[in-house]
Amino acid sequence: MSVLASCGTAGPGQAKAGEASIWYLSNQPQEGIRKSSVDSFNAAHPQGKVASTFFQNDAFKTKIRTAIGANQAPTIIWTWGGGGLRDYVRNGQVDDLTDWFAQNPDAKNRRFATSFSAATVNGKIYAVPCENVSPIVLYYNKDLFAKVGAKPPTTWNELMALVPVFNNAGVAPMSLAGQSRWTSMMWLEYLFDRTAGPEVFQAIADGKPNSWSHPAALDALGKMQEFIKAGGFVNGFQSITADSNADQALLHTGKAAMMLHGAWTYGSMKEEGGQFVPGGHLGFVPFPAVEGGKGDPGNAVGNPSSYLALNSKAPDDQKAIAKDYFKSLLNDADADAWITKAGSVPVVNGINSKFAGSPDAEFLQFVYDMSSKAPTFTQSWDQALPPAAAEVLLNNIEQLFGMAITPQQFATNMNAAPTS
Repeated sequence: MSVLASCGTAGPGQAKAGEASIWYLSNQPQEGIRKSSVDSFNAAHPQGKVASTFFQNDAFKTKIRTAIGANQAPTIIWTWGGGGLRDYVRNGQVDDLTDWFAQNPDAKNRRFATSFSAATVNGKIYAVPCENVSPIVLYYNKDLFAKVGAKPPTTWNELMALVPVFNNAGVAPMSLAGQSRWTSMMWLEYLFDRTAGPEVFQAIADGKPNSWSHPAALDALGKMQEFIKAGGFVNGFQSITADSNADQALLHTGKAAMMLHGAWTYGSMKEEGGQFVPGGHLGFVPFPAVEGGKGDPGNAVGNPSSYLALNSKAPDDQKAIAKDYFKSLLNDADADAWITKAGSVPVVNGINSKFAGSPDAEFLQFVYDMSSKAPTFTQSWDQALPPAAAEVLLNNIEQLFGMAITPQQFATNMNAAPTS
């Protein structure tokens, strides 16, 4: 365990009298925003405070599951939603918040409707969307496109046609940090959506037998391998890691023309890319439509939000404090902080009125429109699926992209993966 900061807790998952406890992730600038939110709440609620503890990502994942199993979890449980939240619900570890939202309609109406998808299990809401949205975006280098006289692709066939154009110009069509595996997953998420529609992955997430073998799913897997065989990705992509931001560097140094990645990479490219972002050299568009596909081109994939759930075993007085804290989340000060300090879009309807004057206004508006208006926003697969299935998925993605297995073998392997 790696605890980076702690204030006021009385032991693992325990809160002092008159307090509720919460565990948060420690990455910056998010930690500062989260801590400020807690401090502001505590200043306004001296008789019912929230005690926060911050953990590094991997330590948090291990610690929270152990603590919940041992009935030592904090009052408020930070979660990615999706498959992990479904496990909590299945085991009776978190409270149903549907009635709370019904009693606090402003709390629901203030948030993107799409942010509730990963917080909902069997039609019931079990977590509060609490932070920012991070869809997956197709970035491109405007200078390289101008050099070859091309426009960003709006269809899959247009994307395939750009592969030889950029390869002949001595530029990798697409950057990819394939060694990290989840970066490759983003491609399948969009291809499944555009080809099969969101219903196919929903059936997978619901654990319906043989869902991976749907004809449209096999078609999407085949398209992915066609793109790889055509030389769509940079040479040696399976040895590149996302943690080093080497994939982003290929884009902003002009060695790759495009990159499919999360909205969160905008900030790091702005920080590390010199004048690439401030100079207007970075472009961004939605993932292309697939000709004949069933998915709406307006659909998004990625992280619809982060979430806070309520520990079902917590004492009633702690739950009351937690619910007061829930009401305070994403207030104007919080929302402004996510925009100005993190360069991201909080899941607040109408927050785009705050973008004016920001040097990142164009990107923020793009993310806002893409996320708030999406007919369907599919959560990242490794979070939407149960943890055991997610690991099987990542292993098979690595093999699929390495041409070690066929689409049919991929589907067979995934059909046999754990569903809970």
